Amino acid sequence: MSVTTGLHVVVIGAGIVGAACALELLRDGQRVTLVEPGDPGGEQAASYGNGCWLSPASVVPVSMPGLWKQVPGYMLDPLGPLTVRWRYFPRAMPWLLRFMRAGATVARAERLSRAMGPLVADSPERHAALAGEAGVGGLIRRDGLLYVFPTRADFAASTLSWRLRREQGVTWVELDADGLAQREPALDRRYQFGIFVEHGAHCIDPGAYVAALVAHAQALGAKLVRTKATGFAIARGRLRAVRTEAGDIACDRAVIAAGAWSKALARAAGDTVPLETERGYHAVIRDPGFALRHTIMPSDGKMANTMTPQGLRIAGQVEIAGLAAAPNWKRAEILRDFALKTYPALPRDLPADRVSLWMGHRPSMPDSLPCIGPAAGCADVVHCFGHGHTGLAAGPLSGRLAADLIGGKPPTIALAPYAASRFR
Repeated sequence: MSVTTGLHVVVIGAGIVGAACALELLRDGQRVTLVEPGDPGGEQAASYGNGCWLSPASVVPVSMPGLWKQVPGYMLDPLGPLTVRWRYFPRAMPWLLRFMRAGATVARAERLSRAMGPLVADSPERHAALAGEAGVGGLIRRDGLLYVFPTRADFAASTLSWRLRREQGVTWVELDADGLAQREPALDRRYQFGIFVEHGAHCIDPGAYVAALVAHAQALGAKLVRTKATGFAIARGRLRAVRTEAGDIACDRAVIAAGAWSKALARAAGDTVPLETERGYHAVIRDPGFALRHTIMPSDGKMANTMTPQGLRIAGQVEIAGLAAAPNWKRAEILRDFALKTYPALPRDLPADRVSLWMGHRPSMPDSLPCIGPAAGCADVVHCFGHGHTGLAAGPLSGRLAADLIGGKPPTIALAPYAASRFR
């Protein structure tokens, strides 16, 4: 990569999507300023605490047929896998209605899955390349992903999800009880069936990875400004500057990649989008006493189990409560307790000082698709946010697509499914 005197582009947000945008813009010879109020890869970022997965199998929308029947039960269970805080319910209702409609039929779920597929299909390769360029290739492990089920019947009950994956080119190997035990001896024997996706990968430390990508972008000439973007100066349809709490930054183009904080910025650029934060949690158990050979997704917990340098990370949960509400740490404790049931080698009286808890904000659209494309109010501003559960996996291609839009290049995939105009 080399930096030349091209367009000056302000990338708002230095998470995985913003970092990938910056690197791809630099690759194209653009001048880049990253605007980020926090530490890149810091604990405030969704990139820091996610489930670590880089999965080509992440092509199943969160909204699926029949989900609407389960929502009342979720509402009555404040500690269930998906919950809405009652005080936030009136504000969340429009998003929830869109969410339930998004995948309400098989045809709708199929359409969303077809749009999700290209964003993650080559995620392991793209991440391996980016990590290698940044000198942190060891953070990406391409050793497959393991889904485990109590019985084969439990796998069969999710036929539609796995059909969608197969239609998007995902392949896998089936494992019986003995094969599963040989592959993951630390796993509780209540799991009798497994699906191994060989093409899958994971990042062992997403926070450190994002920090390294941003540092690499800076080494290549990008400027990092520690402040919060608040809007845009637009005159006669052209972008003049990005407004920030530290003053205006004059520029030619801008990318909105501020994750769950992108909604107000999108509005300032002419688009009203139903962006919500799906608050996620993780628990990390230090020195668990064993090492998983793969990253694991138990079907009865729907949470990512991954070995990281800090310990065994159990990440999951969906809580709709907005950006300002305090964390409900009982939700992270559920993840810890599930790990105790999943791995018999963990001590039943696990000391509190060996467990750390975290909560972060997934930037989620109701249809599980991000917003990628020019803003309605100014084509000089490009949306690149709202990736929900696939932000880490889809980050590299999303960055490439944003750079192509700014450079006037034809995108490598059709962008119509991700246009903000779909919500008008």
